[in-house]
Amino acid sequence: MKLRAPPRIKILEALSAIADDRVKLVGQNDAVVTSSDGTRKYEVNWDPSSNKVSSTDNGTTHRNYVGYPIIALLMLHGVLPYDASLSKKLEGINWRRLNEKYKQYEVVIDNVLRAWRVPDRDRLWKFTRWINSMLSDLELEKEEPKTTLSDFVEV
Repeated sequence: MKLRAPPRIKILEALSAIADDRVKLVGQNDAVVTSSDGTRKYEVNWDPSSNKVSSTDNGTTHRNYVGYPIIALLMLHGVLPYDASLSKKLEGINWRRLNEKYKQYEVVIDNVLRAWRVPDRDRLWKFTRWINSMLSDLELEKEEPKTTLSDFVEV
């Protein structure tokens, strides 16, 4: 199954995860990504030879779009571009709490951009459109995890 491009908030969450140093590479193409509130760990795998990805986040697992842990891993591998200055502006945001509080991604985004005073909105939206376009072009295939990384490493 091909994964769909994600809601744009997931690109912001990926940038934030990298800025917060919540993406830990545990193999050449494997990572463990900690949620923004620190309560969950997502196991991510990318197989460049088959174009298949897996992740235990809800977006990938249940909604069939490319979840933010996959986006973050692909940014760290240089498959997707990474913008350090935008990432830095999204540092320290508890996305999980905000998503649960507002229950609408666009409301969360509006609150984050206003509260965190992100001045580069046009640049941010161009960047998210570019990433989503690249994700669509990549045509990533969803693969169910056969084993979990925690079988091999302590997460």
